[in-house]
Amino acid sequence: MHKTVQNLISIQSSIKSKLLSLKEKTRIPKIIAVSKTFKLDHIQPLIDYGHLDYGENKVQEAIEKWTDIKKNNDKIKLHLIGKLQTNKVKFAVKIFDYIHSLDSEKLAKKISDEQKKNKVKPKIFIQINLGLESQKSGIVKENLTNFYDLCIKLDLNIIGIMCIPPFNEDSSKYFSVMSNLINSIDNKELSMGMSSDYLNAIEHKSTYVRIGSNIFGQRD
Repeated sequence: MHKTVQNLISIQSSIKSKLLSLKEKTRIPKIIAVSKTFKLDHIQPLIDYGHLDYGENKVQEAIEKWTDIKKNNDKIKLHLIGKLQTNKVKFAVKIFDYIHSLDSEKLAKKISDEQKKNKVKPKIFIQINLGLESQKSGIVKENLTNFYDLCIKLDLNIIGIMCIPPFNEDSSKYFSVMSNLINSIDNKELSMGMSSDYLNAIEHKSTYVRIGSNIFGQRD
């Protein structure tokens, strides 16, 4: 069995144990295998194993790696977890099933326009900048309900919210804020938690965890 598959199974087991300790037997969080920068031969064992959810940061890289694979396997779901520039939206909506990084009114309007043109409707998370970090994208939490209402008027398929907590801080306090914040909108999906803190995220109701190095190993 390939090392990446062993790693995935270990992560699935740790999540199951965490949910049992929380007495939550029905919640099954999706594991997004963050495959950004890895070559296809490194990813193929997971595809062969039957894993379906993969995360990429860059639109062009995703197109080059995944176009043929998705044509041959329509069950594979591709998640854009990096920042989306407006000039890449017309390409992104064609290849990505999920967009985790909606962070502005300008981007919302562009996605709305392009999904109509292409007759697609990706599932979208609104990115929240909880740490108010200038180097990170996302809306402030106080603007969530107004921004969500705008997105609904634009016919965007908003399924939840996403965050990336500040580096070197206790992520649990941010996850706790997110698990309360989600109650202010109609959609309940939470995209939060990475290799270093996914079990903390699970404890705070995360439904999508984005795991890269714990599956694929360290990037060069």
